[in-house]
Amino acid sequence: MKPNILVIAGHDPSGGAGIHADIEAIHSLGGFAATLITGLTIQNSQNVLGFELVSETLLARQADALLADMTFSAVKIGMTGSPGVIRFIASVLDRLPGVPVVLDPVLAAEAGGSLSGDTVPEAMLRELMPRAALTTPNLPEAQRLAGTADIDACGQRLLEAGCPAVLITGTHDDTPEVRNHLFTADGRQHWAWPRLDGSFHGSGCTLASACATLIGLGQPLPEALENAQRYVHASLRRAWQAGKGQLIPDRRP
Repeated sequence: MKPNILVIAGHDPSGGAGIHADIEAIHSLGGFAATLITGLTIQNSQNVLGFELVSETLLARQADALLADMTFSAVKIGMTGSPGVIRFIASVLDRLPGVPVVLDPVLAAEAGGSLSGDTVPEAMLRELMPRAALTTPNLPEAQRLAGTADIDACGQRLLEAGCPAVLITGTHDDTPEVRNHLFTADGRQHWAWPRLDGSFHGSGCTLASACATLIGLGQPLPEALENAQRYVHASLRRAWQAGKGQLIPDRRP
């Protein structure tokens, strides 16, 4: 049977990131995605121009319908947008005890443009980090959440917020390799991947959804992280340009 993965994230009308990316990655890896769409964005492959959040009342009704019908093997969280939506998500997670949660703390789009309010990082640290099994921020997101530039301090701060595994990705570095750093209570581990030419739209969504799916399939965390990163790198190698901006990962199996 396919594992059901609950995705709580925003909609990207360009199809490169957000819910589109999540569904493609999850289905590609053998899962089934059910979705709660937190916000509707105005964006394309070049930038985010704005967003409007879905009402918490509507989200709650959708969540009630889904949870009455389906069981879930994992949860993936992307764009939240506001402290109110974050509190709603926390209430949903409390109804899913024991289900592993992968938090992609989306604060801005890869091409630029905000996808959150100023008070979101504090609410995310307080409400979602303690409920997550894994968080996958890129370095700018980790720095904003932790309030420090040093990557080791970022990892430690997010561990202290209650998330037991923190994978900080190195896509924003200017280095020959992309170095992704995992922080746990056992210490620090890193993976190095050849840096590919170009800029990509939806790579973070793809990684978090891949992690959630592989964890939902029963893979231990180290194996899931290795395989998810390998899958993302393959998707980026095949990326193509749908519009005038960033490349879109090809998330085929």
